[in-house]
Amino acid sequence: MSSQPKVLAKQELSASEAKWVTLKKITWSDPEGKERFWESAERTTRGPSGIDAVAVFAILRSETNAFPTSTVIIEQYRPPVDQFVVELPAGLIDRGECAEEAAIRELEEETGYKAHKVLQSSPVLVADPGMTNANMKLVTVDVPFPDKLETFNQKLEAGEFITKRVVEISKLTEEFEEYERKGYVIDAKLSHFASGYALALRLQGQGAAI
Repeated sequence: MSSQPKVLAKQELSASEAKWVTLKKITWSDPEGKERFWESAERTTRGPSGIDAVAVFAILRSETNAFPTSTVIIEQYRPPVDQFVVELPAGLIDRGECAEEAAIRELEEETGYKAHKVLQSSPVLVADPGMTNANMKLVTVDVPFPDKLETFNQKLEAGEFITKRVVEISKLTEEFEEYERKGYVIDAKLSHFASGYALALRLQGQGAAI
């Protein structure tokens, strides 16, 4: 019988016990030459590529226009915020992989969809530079269908509980409003993309140059 995930306890974690992250004290010099200190969280899993992770924006499209251009998003419980979060498919880059290879792999594992090709790979991005040096790339991939939208089985690892959803790209912001009413949290990367896309459509409708 399944149950609602929830945080059961929190306690201090020593660096020697941590498996995925560690804390660092940074000594740095400000523009006036004054020595200052900073606390930072760092991943311990970064490989030779220098990039921690990827997020995947998949463009799902029909070659016969049988369905509107869409994307796939995921829902999963995140213990640090003790809530369900709506995100893009994402994951850490394995040793020996490039970001684009990791994106194709993670998309198939988390959603079952196989990317046909990489359309765009962003520069290295940071999401919370005041707290961590964690970085990532946003990789956009093409997932074409001969006709109607198809669904494939996920390839989740033990301990992964991920729900996938296909959403029309033009309706992402509407979907997020519904998610928020249900108490879900929207990942910042996904929210920023959807907001920018919706703004571009509004400006285009007003005849503004974009």
